[in-house]
Amino acid sequence: MPQRQQVNPPSAPPDLRFSSPGEYAMLLRRAHDQALSGAARPNVDPGIWASWQRALAGGIDPDKHRPRHLHEVADVVSLRREHTLAAVMPALSELLADETASGRHLLVLTNAHGEILWRVGSQAVLRRAEGLEFVEGADWSEAGIGTNAISEVVVSGRSAQLFSAQHLVRTHHEWACTASPIRDPHTGEILGVLNVSGPLDTVTADSMRMVKCGVRLAEELLRGRATPAPTLPRRPTEPTGGISLQLLGDHPAVVFPNGQRAPLSLRRAEILALLDSRQRGWSAEQLAYEVHGETGAAATIRIEMHRIRTIAPGLLESNPYRLTDAAHGTSDIARVLQRLRNGQPTEALDEYVAPLVSRSAASAIESLRLELNEAMGAAARGSGSAELIRRWCETDMGSSDDQAVHELGRLLGQQDAGYLAFQARSERLDRELGA
Repeated sequence: MPQRQQVNPPSAPPDLRFSSPGEYAMLLRRAHDQALSGAARPNVDPGIWASWQRALAGGIDPDKHRPRHLHEVADVVSLRREHTLAAVMPALSELLADETASGRHLLVLTNAHGEILWRVGSQAVLRRAEGLEFVEGADWSEAGIGTNAISEVVVSGRSAQLFSAQHLVRTHHEWACTASPIRDPHTGEILGVLNVSGPLDTVTADSMRMVKCGVRLAEELLRGRATPAPTLPRRPTEPTGGISLQLLGDHPAVVFPNGQRAPLSLRRAEILALLDSRQRGWSAEQLAYEVHGETGAAATIRIEMHRIRTIAPGLLESNPYRLTDAAHGTSDIARVLQRLRNGQPTEALDEYVAPLVSRSAASAIESLRLELNEAMGAAARGSGSAELIRRWCETDMGSSDDQAVHELGRLLGQQDAGYLAFQARSERLDRELGA
């Protein structure tokens, strides 16, 4: 790697990125080229240059590097369910995301190490991000993809905004990214990184303020929640004897080995879906908040737990509330995810017969529903099978997957009758959403 005698900070006024982003990007690209060609006095911010040096020494190629992938999308679904920030993602999405057809920026939430767990944005910006592998499970730490706003937060623990050629990898030079850490309000530990990215002209003087506003909202929501109950050793319990959970669709139920079904009320189905979503369990206070919001009462949850035990003895454990070992992984949701993890998207779609607890409007259930959709959609789109993608687009869950329609057109050609029908429906849905 070339040795440099001196590094100077950029001479362009910092607000040029807002008043004339094209001009500012041109200056940064010139400095980027000079620095990587071995210029003695490249016009690069010292902190950025130090990050570039570390990334280059670690083998990052600025001309063609792609991020390493730590997990597949189906595994990321499970990681999200277990992550503390799952509780605040709906609120962050409502505050900062733009999923309309004209939306141009991407909301991203990573874990504390820079692995992407959530992305929210319009179909157009999601497709553009996928071209950079800016996707769930990708490592956007400094070691994974070089210098970017997320990696700067991971390294420094402070907010960061990177514009154009401040990114080390050249394919990122059309993007501007603003990121800030979210900390545990009780311990100060970094839980994850909130990032907003988009084309250069989407960044404004208010971008950092808005991201920090999102961080404050997340930390206040976390402050108001009960401290998560520790995971306790499993006690021996009576086996469930083959009981399974049906949580997909309008008629949730506990299903017994003899085929008999015990219907579940909407609230009990929501509770069991949450218990099914993570092994470490939930306190009564946490479940009350997730199901009923601010008005939820732990006593109400305890009553529902008693009723569930009456329906299906041996299904639940307490302190914290969780499914027994024998019951965990027996739900129709778990079977879908297991098929996806095993690389069986066709079989997963066979199992995925309806949306998760279809009648629920609880934000926690909506988040789980979206995660399951994202995992199935990603598997279908990546399968290379036009038949599987067609089947996915025909379902209620895949009917709004514009990316799947786009992939179907690529595989079959844009004159294919099936593709044209799905494309027409997609355009109609966009018009209705925009109305």
